[in-house]
Amino acid sequence: MALTEVGRAEELPPGSVKIVHAGEISVGVYNLGGEFYAIEDRCSHDDGPLCEGEFDPEEGFAVCPRHGAHIDIRSGSPLTLPAVLPVETFPVTVEDGIVKVDLS
Repeated sequence: MALTEVGRAEELPPGSVKIVHAGEISVGVYNLGGEFYAIEDRCSHDDGPLCEGEFDPEEGFAVCPRHGAHIDIRSGSPLTLPAVLPVETFPVTVEDGIVKVDLS
């Protein structure tokens, strides 16, 4: 298991996102109402950045900043066109107050 530290849980309050870079992969780690989720920072529509765009913390979807596709943060599933394929999701844990994402 390749755990990557994201930061202290209090530094990622509900309704926030932090982009984490680990080698050649970047992921967005989201706090949706106190639950942490991570998705790859790549829209499945055209491989552009995904997690740098807006997101809806109430409904739990990221909005691709390039073409507006909505991607479910919890499952990685596309909710609107032009995206039709899911993006990868990663398990997130909190250990001793530190948020960690499993990139293995």
